[in-house]
Amino acid sequence: MAKMTQKIDVGGLKIGGGTSVKIQSMTTTKTADVEKTAAQILALEKAGCELVRVAVADEQDALALKTLKDKIRLPLVADVHFSPKLAVLAIENGADKVRINPGNIGGEKEIKYVADCVNSHKIPVRVGSNTGSIEKEFLAKYGRSEHALVESALYNVRILEKYGVEQIAISVKASDVPLTVRAYTLLSEQTDRALHLGVTEAGTYESGLVKSAVGIGSLLLKGIGDTIRVSLTDEPVKEVYAARQILRACGLDEEFVEVVSCPTCGRCAWESMALAEKVTEFVKPFRKKAKIAVMGCVVNGPGEAKDADLGIAGGNGSCLIFKKGEPFKKVDAADAEKEFFKEVKALLE
Repeated sequence: MAKMTQKIDVGGLKIGGGTSVKIQSMTTTKTADVEKTAAQILALEKAGCELVRVAVADEQDALALKTLKDKIRLPLVADVHFSPKLAVLAIENGADKVRINPGNIGGEKEIKYVADCVNSHKIPVRVGSNTGSIEKEFLAKYGRSEHALVESALYNVRILEKYGVEQIAISVKASDVPLTVRAYTLLSEQTDRALHLGVTEAGTYESGLVKSAVGIGSLLLKGIGDTIRVSLTDEPVKEVYAARQILRACGLDEEFVEVVSCPTCGRCAWESMALAEKVTEFVKPFRKKAKIAVMGCVVNGPGEAKDADLGIAGGNGSCLIFKKGEPFKKVDAADAEKEFFKEVKALLE
């Protein structure tokens, strides 16, 4: 059971407080290029993203948020480093939430400056601590550890609280998966603030997906986490698809088309692997609870996939299409893809 955390409101999107785990991503465009940034955000929304973050690296980026907001529907988070003035300018130009890094935003004076603006606009703030920017005093005291990450984040949270900020989310990311899991577990024990999960600098698609699935997934299964971002060195839309896969694997998203397929072996006498890949890609956009099975042979056919709404298994030059574990139609292996896709489309209409 998920831990009950304090709810925050990001542009109308509720995070924490027992609500569903929200998916977010970050654009890769120059934020000041409003047209390209808006196009990327619309693509992210179509893929299932619920919250989007943009880099605010200079004054142009901050000022562009006002125009950008008119072109998108998703809540917009300003990601700011080093400059409290840019954080304030981003908020004044419509950011629904601001992310600051404890290690580089400045001391109490600078945090108060941001806090006053956050309060006047009634938006949340995320305190995002990571191993690359732990404050020196905590690094000296604890080394590069979960204790340093957590203490650094909570120190800054306490300053925000001191100046009246009520809506706060926290993250404590590392590129080291075990360290990330230890840090979030420790943080969850010490606060009931909403937590944003992620493994930072996870890498390119394949390795990044594995690291994120292990790190984020293990925390979600403990009931820790209110919103997630899968950080990949790849197109942002792939981050959203990866996040959806992680939530589904953890049983936290039931409105999707699940495709199950066997690993195949020497008994497989038809192109089941290729069909499984095509079906998986085809069903991505659909938001419907359904289960489709692509099985290599009769050993793994209707029996092991008896609970599937629709399935196919092959052998001896022919394939059997089955529904709810019961035989439906026998087709030649050469026609299997065409015939099966007819049934897939009919199921999802």
